[in-house]
Amino acid sequence: MSVRRSGGARAAVVGGCLAAVVGAGVVAPGAAYAVDNLPPQQPLVQDLQNDFKPCATGDEPLYVPQPPVLTALLSDPVEDDRVGYPERITGEFELWWTAADGTEQRRTLSPGYSQGSGQIHRVTAPADLPADTVISWRVRANDGTVNGAWSSDAPGAACRFVYDNKSPEAPAVDSPEFPANTWWGAGVGTYGSFTLDSPSPDVVEYRYGFIGGPYEVSLRPTEPGGPVTFRFAPLSSAPQRVEAYALDRSGRRSSTTYYMFYPKAASAPVAEWKLADPAGSTTAAAETGTAAGAGSGVTFGGPAPSGTSLTSTATLDGSSHAFLATDTPAVGTDPGKTFAVGAWVRPAATGQSMTVAGQDAADGAAYTLGLDVPEGGAAAWSFAIGDARVTGGAPEAGEWAYLLGVYDAETGYARLFVNGQETGTKVKASPAVADGGFQIGRTLTRTGYKHRWNGEIGDVRVYDRLVVPSEVTGLAHRQPKLLGHWSFGTEADGVTPERNGGTPLKLAPGATIYRGSDTPCIPDIEPDCTYQPPPMVGQGNLRLDGTTGYAATDGPLVDTGNSFTVGVRVRIAEVDATRPMTVLSQAGEHTDAFKLRYEPSTQAWQLIVPERDQAGAPETVVSQVGAGSQERGTRLAVVYDDATDTLKLYVDGYTNEGATTHLPTGWKGTGPFQVGRARTAGGWGEYLKGDVDEIQAYEGALRDRDITSLGREIDPCLCG
Repeated sequence: MSVRRSGGARAAVVGGCLAAVVGAGVVAPGAAYAVDNLPPQQPLVQDLQNDFKPCATGDEPLYVPQPPVLTALLSDPVEDDRVGYPERITGEFELWWTAADGTEQRRTLSPGYSQGSGQIHRVTAPADLPADTVISWRVRANDGTVNGAWSSDAPGAACRFVYDNKSPEAPAVDSPEFPANTWWGAGVGTYGSFTLDSPSPDVVEYRYGFIGGPYEVSLRPTEPGGPVTFRFAPLSSAPQRVEAYALDRSGRRSSTTYYMFYPKAASAPVAEWKLADPAGSTTAAAETGTAAGAGSGVTFGGPAPSGTSLTSTATLDGSSHAFLATDTPAVGTDPGKTFAVGAWVRPAATGQSMTVAGQDAADGAAYTLGLDVPEGGAAAWSFAIGDARVTGGAPEAGEWAYLLGVYDAETGYARLFVNGQETGTKVKASPAVADGGFQIGRTLTRTGYKHRWNGEIGDVRVYDRLVVPSEVTGLAHRQPKLLGHWSFGTEADGVTPERNGGTPLKLAPGATIYRGSDTPCIPDIEPDCTYQPPPMVGQGNLRLDGTTGYAATDGPLVDTGNSFTVGVRVRIAEVDATRPMTVLSQAGEHTDAFKLRYEPSTQAWQLIVPERDQAGAPETVVSQVGAGSQERGTRLAVVYDDATDTLKLYVDGYTNEGATTHLPTGWKGTGPFQVGRARTAGGWGEYLKGDVDEIQAYEGALRDRDITSLGREIDPCLCG
């Protein structure tokens, strides 16, 4: 290695031996000592930290909430080291500031230990440092003999910080639209402004949140101590609370401010046409807004979607006269405002683009809601604002759907909802000034009105606010209709009645009504007796012998091509759960439209739906593990939602990913509804040996929250 003389003169290396004069002494050949002691290296600014944050050297010092930990990486030239004996170094930290009386104050600190080169050295600044004062500091290393250069010497710089020992004051919260502790503010789905403002001049950040979210949202004022404003729309009329606090430059946090307000109920649509006017009408009356004139291609008195409050709809024939229109906009002309538009629709065909509703602008449509068929593509539902379009879903001719387009001016996004579910991908949009008439059934283009609707339209609504999630699902909800409920409490002449006097179930030989044992016993006390559990629900249940026993209706119970729900409670003794057995099925001509069965190989309940009415057709199978031998039985439910093309199997009120599937095309089983058997390759088979109770069937898809009531004596509430 190289060596140096004091003063910078270098030694000579001759014949592989190291020789140098040090005072009067001579280092013997081969010795491994550094002849000159080099000072430790100058600490680099980038290797210094205040409270584990980078050293601040500019005009803006670092603000800290407590006397900071000062950190430095210190090094010593490696050529100083004797092989196997590296030098150890100690850090010396110096702090200085100008006191209130104008005198300079200095403080020297040392970690009190030495370390090898390239190690971190730390000291904690003293607790008695003055607050709100710019304090500078620097550091140097000492190797036990000499000091290195200060970190502040050129080309370095001193680090600077300010100790802030006072937390900021809590922010005031104010909202003109939602005043504190009042009931007369704005309503659900309406945006309001909220301003946070702390009196403290050094606040650099505010954080706020709401009960139920969003949480811990951060906003920074444009300059320290300034206020911030954010926008928020409540999603329910429940009492709301803003929680907000301020942070200053040092990271100190204020106390929390709690701001209570009480939104009003969501406002009614600014325009609404039920389109349930009497047959022969030439004008559609408005629930709110302006009446819409109808063209001659509009016929009132059309069919309405079942399970809704609509009594009739308007049928548009797709001709140039198939439209309804107003002379003025449905919602204000300001393109920077939030709005939503929705309607019940049923297309007669899906081969071309068609408009449900739209708003005229100067040179076209400001927005349109409808059905879009791109060139060479498949039909999809659509919500378009200017050139931005969100599409999704799969329209079907003759099938009802509820469409809702929402534009949120605060976020700039357009979103589409179909049958209560968001569909497609939201897009950024910029609406045009909407100063023309509102159109139902057609779209204004540069060359005139086009994309005329062919089919039914009902309950067109336009909002000047957000439509919140609970409203989205409520608008699209179709109340299921009870088709039958069988409790198996009685039997006469081979039939068991439906609870409300509807279609009875006929009992085949081997199917009986079980009401419990006349001589109950306890096997542990009476070894010769056979224990018989009580009926699962109420006074009796259906008992099937597994050989010939079943029950059936004369014809189909549910329309399996449309939305339906079937629930049942079933019990299979453990000793009998050794082969596949069908609990419920609805027959087609050649196979079952669906069958619900127990599969012992996987100890699972299975729901099987063939693709078509053909023996051996491919099948969709969903399953969920569950016991069949519980004394009170297992509650099963099948739900097919044609609006969302979703098929679900529930076990004891719950479903999961493996028990849910996409089923785009259901088909109608025209045969009888069967309890306890199914079609097999060899004819009727998979006879159930076990008990069945509380069968409930609905036209329509029950919601998750309603499923838990199935399999009990009461029918689901189906409330709101």
